[in-house]
Parts: sequence; C-alpha cells; structure tokens
Amino acid sequence: QVQLVESGGGLVQAGGSLRLSCAASGSFLRLNVMGWYRQAPGKQRELVATITHDGSTNYADSVKGRFTISRDNAKNTVYLQMISLKYEDTAVYYCHLRAIPPPSLTYWGQGTQVTVSS
Repeated sequence: QVQLVESGGGLVQAGGSLRLSCAASGSFLRLNVMGWYRQAPGKQRELVATITHDGSTNYADSVKGRFTISRDNAKNTVYLQMISLKYEDTAVYYCHLRAIPPPSLTYWGQGTQVTVSS
C-alpha cells in the first residue's frame, strides 16, 4: 500500500554534509509523523528525527544542532539535512511513517547508507 523510498546517502568526510530524501507513495493518512531512524552494524535501530504533518519536530540529542528535518506535504517527501557529520553518524538511515489515528500503522523504507570517514 505504502512505499517509502530514500535517496541521498553516500560517503563523506567528517565535517561534511549530506541531504537525505524520502518520498512516500500509495495510500496513507495525511495525519502522520514521518522521520528518520538509523542503524549501525551491531547496534539497534535508533531514532534520529521526526516531523509531524504540521511541522513539529523532534531530534535525538546526538544530532541536535547538526541535522534538520523538514517535509513537503505537497510532494509527500521528508528531508534530512545533515551537517558537521561525524564518524558516529555512519549507519543505514531508514525513512519512517506512522499514522497518528489508531491503529497507528507504520511503514519503513529500504534504507540508504551514510558512511562518514574520519
């Protein structure tokens, strides 16, 4: 029903920048939260940032001040602008969508690799 397709990952030097994009398609509720999670090898998946349909944002402490999440509802697309990247940011980044009304259906993208070299 719903597909989330991420793009924009790649290899960057520490201190560099990347912008990730996630385009949603299919049938989903407009009242939703979209966001980014990441998972490094051997680690559990963790929240990076979220944004609601009306623009409210939340960030993990580890990325606050460096990453900015935004969305374009007309394009059903969410973005993650990442600056001052650190080696610790290396992970597969997954786009996520959660409908707010019950049963709070959730969807995941396939992931995009971000690798930061030191």
